[in-house]
Amino acid sequence: MSKSIRHLMARPAPDQAVGSASSTESTTSPPLPAGNPPSPRRTGAARSFGAAWQAQEQARAAADAERDGSVVELDPGLCDPSAIADRVPDTTDAAFDAFVEQIRDEGQRSPALVRPKPGEPGRYEIAYGRRRHRAARILGRPLRAIVRPLSDTELVIAQGSENLARADLSYIERAHFAQNMVRAGVTRDVIAKAMGLQTTHLSSLLSVAEAIPASVLAVIGPAPRIGRPNWLTLADRIKSATPERIDSALASPDLSGKSSNERFAVVLAGLAAAPKVAKRAKAETLKDAKGLKFARVERSTSGVRVTTDEANEPGFGDYLAARLPEILAAYRASKA
Repeated sequence: MSKSIRHLMARPAPDQAVGSASSTESTTSPPLPAGNPPSPRRTGAARSFGAAWQAQEQARAAADAERDGSVVELDPGLCDPSAIADRVPDTTDAAFDAFVEQIRDEGQRSPALVRPKPGEPGRYEIAYGRRRHRAARILGRPLRAIVRPLSDTELVIAQGSENLARADLSYIERAHFAQNMVRAGVTRDVIAKAMGLQTTHLSSLLSVAEAIPASVLAVIGPAPRIGRPNWLTLADRIKSATPERIDSALASPDLSGKSSNERFAVVLAGLAAAPKVAKRAKAETLKDAKGLKFARVERSTSGVRVTTDEANEPGFGDYLAARLPEILAAYRASKA
């Protein structure tokens, strides 16, 4: 969590009642973090360290918020996800089921961060804590949250700061998140800083996101173990496949009951180039005036094959073979 976000969470709540007109006004955006953004190629150890540090910082900020009374309980039905989606839905996500059970048993440990929703008094927009919000709705419990009048830029930075430290956010979800921010009109420099990316890596993420249609992403899901090279391979196959073939791959019965990573493999295999089937030679049966078969002629791109019928015309094959030089000479003479 960046220093600016800790400041957002720790500052006192505004005096105005939540949902009043003043509570929906945009605040001045905090200065974006200075210096070079972290390298996108973080190791698993670095991601784990970042996630642990993020959790520690959130816990500290949440404790401060608890002390100053700024954590409130909200009806989850009044809270809407951010317009910029950062998660790809996956109905087979067993980790989320475990997350719900943990909240059922232990309660919601850390609050979400929301802002009064602009233009809709009494409603809220989630900066982060979308899974906590979803769990609260499933369990029929209020959502514990910190309410702050965030500007659009502050909302994006807060959302991106949490995403940066998530160990479970897949490559395609990061690409999907970046693409959604672009579509929402967020400038690329703000996106890069919010996600801790260099401009070149952001361009790479966006190119992959643009190459994967929404219909394909909806079937596959987040695919947490699938990295950039495999997504690029899938993108290439999508470009060269017909719409009918893509639809067929997405409707494959092999997708049923599979995890998101396995569904990726099924779709990728379904769009693999079909092996070329060698064309069978065209065959023609030759008959004499009485209707007896005396030879079979097969034509292909590589030549002509003549097979004599020794049963109906014994010795004809030897006769033909002996006269091939004579026949060739006559053929050449005809072309002169």
